[in-house]
Amino acid sequence: MKTSIVRPTQYRSGEITNQSRRGFSSYAKALIVSVFSGLMLTVASVSVQADPELPQYSGKARLGTQTCGGSTCHGAAKPWANSAVLQNEFVTWSTDDPHSGAYDALSSDRGKRIAKNLGIEDARQEEACLDCHTDNVPKELRSKNFDVADGVGCESCHGGAVEWLGLHVSGFGQREDYLNAGIYPTEDPKARAKLCLSCHLSDPRKSITHRIMGAGHPRLAFELDTFTANQPAHYRIDADYKQRKQQSSGVKVWAVGQAMAAQITVEALMDKNRNSAGIFPELFYFDCYACHHSMEEPRWQKRESVNIGPGVPRLNDSNLVMLRVLANAVDESMSARLLEQTRALHESSSKGQEATLRALADLSTTVDALVETFASTEFDVTAMWKIYDSLVAEGLKGEFIDLITAEQATMAIGSVLAAIEMTGADADLNGYNEALLKAYAAIDNSKTYTPAKYTAALQSLAAARQ
Repeated sequence: MKTSIVRPTQYRSGEITNQSRRGFSSYAKALIVSVFSGLMLTVASVSVQADPELPQYSGKARLGTQTCGGSTCHGAAKPWANSAVLQNEFVTWSTDDPHSGAYDALSSDRGKRIAKNLGIEDARQEEACLDCHTDNVPKELRSKNFDVADGVGCESCHGGAVEWLGLHVSGFGQREDYLNAGIYPTEDPKARAKLCLSCHLSDPRKSITHRIMGAGHPRLAFELDTFTANQPAHYRIDADYKQRKQQSSGVKVWAVGQAMAAQITVEALMDKNRNSAGIFPELFYFDCYACHHSMEEPRWQKRESVNIGPGVPRLNDSNLVMLRVLANAVDESMSARLLEQTRALHESSSKGQEATLRALADLSTTVDALVETFASTEFDVTAMWKIYDSLVAEGLKGEFIDLITAEQATMAIGSVLAAIEMTGADADLNGYNEALLKAYAAIDNSKTYTPAKYTAALQSLAAARQ
């Protein structure tokens, strides 16, 4: 009997929690099923909008979650039988989705402590906090039923409903009509990555900073496919869904997420309004554990791809490392270029701002190209196994010795194995779960993490392929 590939289901203070793990739920399985061709890579034929504006900045009025939560709309106690839509989406969001409690987190003990440390009287009144902890649109766009205390609700992700609700209720119209009316295309990996990363990483108009982190905000550890798979199910991918919307494999979602995370980071480092904090660089974009570690127990270890010595704050390049592994499955020369440019970026950080900006400009061109490449690419089983082997090989070479990169690599391996499982390929993956659990255990706690433990887990993942 096959066992579903395990995935981490929750994060605590930015660290992966091993408790309450589960296999893939049916909605997550459906999410990553796609049709694979006999070729290693094929160009996708489905596209949504080129570059939709994020719901927060769209200028569309909000009707509030109450508008969606009626018992005959999306507020049913349980899914309806013989319905193309579950109808209990509101209940799932309000009871199971952490996004519904995002606003309440601002008044939690930790939220109050962070606010106090930052000199903020009430985080619930602070724009910088509200931008990610609720649907913080201008007051003139809030209807009488809108409640900022609802946190990150329906319209935070699907867009202001004032223009598309009538179409939605009528049951008429094609997907293109809904998109034209302002609904946000969350099914599109690029659009989803842009939306999720705007809070879980950075956005030009709402950037988290090292100062906020220093005040006590949890570290942001995010990977698009893993977090997508672990969202509580509030839709099902059936024939009706497939007829209306784009479907993407978990590997494609992971690939696009990594490319866009790298793109966002590079753009932020090139932005003079975000790349510095007084005389210091903006340390949010650096590897936390290059500085935050015990001085009693030496932890520094050289990475061959990073030609800088100990005692130097190092940029967080975890997404770039994952991107290099991915690029290797598409174009080995592009992967080599990315390695060279990433190494040049690390070296330039010790040479001055001008040298760093030149290195970032070169890197930006390559990363932008990879975003578009992965957004229009599907990966077949052969490509997925090539990525898996490359991930394990790079890890055994010492490329994942840093905790943050090891986190990304572990979630990546889980995404790849789960996507392989969902293709229905004739592969016995039972032996991989034990090895994957070892990798999760190795990265579970920053205080006890060691490269040696993680390397041992990678050796188990390599042995599973034998």
